[in-house]
Amino acid sequence: MARFYKKIPTRIQQFIKAQKMFFVATAPAEGRVNLSPKGMDSFHIIDEHQVAWLSVTGSGNETSAHLLENGRITLMFCAFEGAPNIVRLYGTGKEILPSDAAWEQYKPLFPDYPGMRQIFLISVASVQTSCGSSIPFYDYKGERNRLNEWAKEKGEEGIREYWEEKNRESIDGLPTKLYKS
Repeated sequence: MARFYKKIPTRIQQFIKAQKMFFVATAPAEGRVNLSPKGMDSFHIIDEHQVAWLSVTGSGNETSAHLLENGRITLMFCAFEGAPNIVRLYGTGKEILPSDAAWEQYKPLFPDYPGMRQIFLISVASVQTSCGSSIPFYDYKGERNRLNEWAKEKGEEGIREYWEEKNRESIDGLPTKLYKS
């Protein structure tokens, strides 16, 4: 049976911190829904009402465009080992770019990855837990480093050029906040 909370209780915070992967979902008013798996050490719980997620350079920038349009975001965590559990964080998010003053406040929460693109600060409006009893077991074998290697090979200027070419708008043509600097 699903349960809802108005904040992230301590036991749910502990569950979230133990997960190696999570999913981010956003949607524009019209257009494609985006759902992306995330890994690395890219998620941080600030307090029971706020979390932060570090986004590194990727093939698209849907979250940026969707949050700019309507602010809505859902994060999902699944137990792939141990007791079954699914946790969803529903809320609104705002984007912090490396050029923003707030970047220096939130950047220390994360490792220094190549290709760091933005940090999404998410205000959690509600938390839902559900059983997860149909989720299969998986064994964690380690992180994949190909994205970090790719970003390191590109270098800072190459990443900025990639942002200009591939990350300035969503697949549905909505603008993002990225710019070439």
